[in-house]
Amino acid sequence: MTLLRDADLAAAFDRAARSYDTLVAANPGYHAHLRRSARRLGLPHGGAGLRVLDLGCGTGASTAALAAVYPGARITAVDASAGMLERAARKRWRQDVRFVHTPAERLAEAGAGGPFDAVFAAYLFRNATDPDAVLAAVREALAPRGRLAVHEYLLSGRTAHRAMWTAVCRGFVQPVATALGDGELYRHLWHSVLAFDTVDAFTGRVRSAGFGEVRALPLPGWQTGITHTVVARRPGSDTAAGR
Repeated sequence: MTLLRDADLAAAFDRAARSYDTLVAANPGYHAHLRRSARRLGLPHGGAGLRVLDLGCGTGASTAALAAVYPGARITAVDASAGMLERAARKRWRQDVRFVHTPAERLAEAGAGGPFDAVFAAYLFRNATDPDAVLAAVREALAPRGRLAVHEYLLSGRTAHRAMWTAVCRGFVQPVATALGDGELYRHLWHSVLAFDTVDAFTGRVRSAGFGEVRALPLPGWQTGITHTVVARRPGSDTAAGR
């Protein structure tokens, strides 16, 4: 299968925005796992006074997780899909949450260049045409010693976990998405995970991008070995989040 990229992928997300929340709500633990990954940023004092970037916010599930875990943080949420972002912005948010329409690689051009004390990226990197360019943009947007948490489908490399992912997609995700009229996007989801980095390969990619203190942490339930949180820091000696 040819994976969707750039404008084609953004258009597919635009079309799927109307039913996206319905489908993800059927995923056991989806929202709880996002909150768990958000906590793994480890920001002190509920994020009071800190600036957090939600990169690839979609319809706002990751934004809601950050807002719940860090009630004191100022959150900037960005996405390349206008349809998804419109859905997100319609929801009720506190005043220090703002939404910006931009691809991850063009944060500065859109006025979302930081510096940020932390960046949270959920289900983003396997959709990027050039994930290394996105990591470079993230590193540039972070303040020295700023924190990164990537919440992503990153297979362990074990055959059993790859088979589990395919079984879930083939037996549940794809039939439901097709019934909702979004089969193309969720075929992309299925195959993009299989084609992307294993968790070890992705942690190596993050290190190669110049991040330190890189660790991969598993998530519980059926997603064990399928979804991970990868946490890291931008090196630097300046005072930043948690220092």
